[in-house]
Amino acid sequence: MNNFINSIFQPGFFSSGPVHTALFVGGTAAIVSSVVGIFTVIRGQAFAGHSLADVSSAGGSASYLLGINPLLGFLGMAILGAGSMELVGVEKARGRDLATGVVFGAGLGLAALFLYLDVTTTSTSGATVAVLFGSMFAIPSSTVILVVLVGSATLAVMVVLYRPLLLSSLNPEIAAVQGIHVRLVGMLQMLILGSAVALSAISVGAILSTALLIGPAATALRIAKRPGFAVWLAALVGLGTTWIGILLAYDSTGWISGHNWPVSFLIVTLVFLVYLIARPRSGHRGSITSKETSIPLPTSRP
Repeated sequence: MNNFINSIFQPGFFSSGPVHTALFVGGTAAIVSSVVGIFTVIRGQAFAGHSLADVSSAGGSASYLLGINPLLGFLGMAILGAGSMELVGVEKARGRDLATGVVFGAGLGLAALFLYLDVTTTSTSGATVAVLFGSMFAIPSSTVILVVLVGSATLAVMVVLYRPLLLSSLNPEIAAVQGIHVRLVGMLQMLILGSAVALSAISVGAILSTALLIGPAATALRIAKRPGFAVWLAALVGLGTTWIGILLAYDSTGWISGHNWPVSFLIVTLVFLVYLIARPRSGHRGSITSKETSIPLPTSRP
């Protein structure tokens, strides 16, 4: 039995400080991103999520210049970008895409500038890799508390907004009739999306964070027929793939040349494989309806 356990968990896995930090940070980011990702997919905002991830890289790279916690940089720029997208955007999808594209371009420009300054004016030579692709085993332990606080606050807001956000996502016209401020809910949802993107960016990097945001949610929505179950399933998929990816990365030292494989690559690969496996098992796309909102729909008058 001990030999079997040792074959799965390499010596030092449970006693390693960097592993503990990676499990806490990665697990929190995975749960938050997967839960927020459900509404991101339902609302058709995958492009906005991807854009915010790239925009947040400007904040992450700026944090290395300023010498502050990278999460603060990711979070600040992601929140700023999310608010800008919602304020500049209009109700029609074409207008939202244009607003997203404008903010996306501006954020990438700033990221390129800050990364250039990181390389040429500071000694943080690994900033580019950490910002774009993540470096989970190198995350300082002091970041754990901040990650847990941001993650807890984001999930708390999601709990409060769950029903109005679900109804406004499925049918904004009926939501407006029911007295829900659709535009305000949309703004809060974008800010929540920014927080989730920042957490996933500091874990797997800005470029790959979209996979952690969209992958588990898309997998859950393929299977689930009710939004409540989809939320729990997405969180389970995100947490499972993240922790298994961390384990595989730690165990990969002896695979090739004695170097660890990238954690972010392994996590994203697992997310992709789970998504592919879920497709034939489901047989059809799960249908999400407004049944769980528990809000009576208005009847038409003759």
